[in-house]
Amino acid sequence: MGQDQTKQQIEKGLHLYQSNQTEKALRVWMRVLEKSADPAGRFRVLGCLITAHAEMGRYKDMLKFAVVQIDTARELEDPDFLTESYLNLARSNEKLCEFQKTISYCKTCLNMQGTTVSLQLNGQVSLSMGNAFLGLSIFQKALECFEKALRYAHNNDDKMLECRVCCSLGNFYTQIKDYEKALFFPCKAAELVNDYGKGWSLKYRAMSHYHMAVAYRKLGRLADAMDCCEESMKIALQHGDRPLQALCLLCFADIHRSRRDVQTAFPRYDSSMSIMTEIGNRLGLIQVLLGVTKCWMIQKELDKALESIEKAQELAEGVGNKLGLLKLHCLCERIYRTKEQQQELRDHVVKFHECVEEMELYCGMCGESIGEKNNQLQALPCSHFFHLKCLQTNGTRGCPNCRRLSVKPGYV
Repeated sequence: MGQDQTKQQIEKGLHLYQSNQTEKALRVWMRVLEKSADPAGRFRVLGCLITAHAEMGRYKDMLKFAVVQIDTARELEDPDFLTESYLNLARSNEKLCEFQKTISYCKTCLNMQGTTVSLQLNGQVSLSMGNAFLGLSIFQKALECFEKALRYAHNNDDKMLECRVCCSLGNFYTQIKDYEKALFFPCKAAELVNDYGKGWSLKYRAMSHYHMAVAYRKLGRLADAMDCCEESMKIALQHGDRPLQALCLLCFADIHRSRRDVQTAFPRYDSSMSIMTEIGNRLGLIQVLLGVTKCWMIQKELDKALESIEKAQELAEGVGNKLGLLKLHCLCERIYRTKEQQQELRDHVVKFHECVEEMELYCGMCGESIGEKNNQLQALPCSHFFHLKCLQTNGTRGCPNCRRLSVKPGYV
């Protein structure tokens, strides 16, 4: 298969893929991979296969194609191709919750001396690295990466990247419980979709609505949460987006749990767990098991709650998710307090405080914890964050954690 024929077949596959004929598109691209003698065409078709498998949640296949793409990039001896292939390797590991590997591959990308094309990928590299740091609950570094990604998006006028970063920032602020910002950023993403997204994939709309749903639920606006989640789920089902379906099912279950409707929540947790297991989203599984634990606690089935905690703890330790461990210690504390088992209670109180210290989840001004309840937060240029009221009260004389100046550039 020559260069022109390769190009035609790739375009044919893209047309099928955009028409939701995913399996047909995959067959066309696999034929190109088997028969094409054009290394640049092979590189491009591998990129199509990586994207398609990512969206279907076939993360192990995504990783397999990313490894083949690295070899093809080396054959081409082009720094731009090599940077792109390392980014795909980083993303594949991010999806499989191999966060240390993700960070390592992202650093490799950033250290490469490529051309303008490589520099344009740096925003995506920073986003992937930020997601990995967030997965490890290293919040300061995660925020640093997201803000870098946002600057790249603004400098390159890349609205798609800006949309994705806003969704990640929504997730970031959900985790540290500033629910006002957790809602603001996905709403900003939805605005970008409405204003610029005419030719974009519907996944951007679905993604922004999912993150809005999560924030609305946390704010207690359950009807709004349900509306946004239904919109996101509809698109996920149309496009066969299994990862997003799993997240929406988790959100539906959490909404029902918030309404104390445990019997409706359980089957949705089960469905979400099934897909999360199938695709290998261990971070998602931790969230499902946390929800299941809380349902058992509502029903006062404390031994069953502890069984779920044990499974979640194994996963959280496996991926290095410190916030997950902190939440599990907090739940154990409540359970053992009810059971009046003092030794176990003390153990989990100690471990809880160790997690808080390790993640620096406290305000450097007032000393109170961050992420315990909904609170407005503000970050300084160093990406250390504090209670907004503490910064307003004490002024901005520099970060008490690192003493850097506190003139934060506007980024929205």
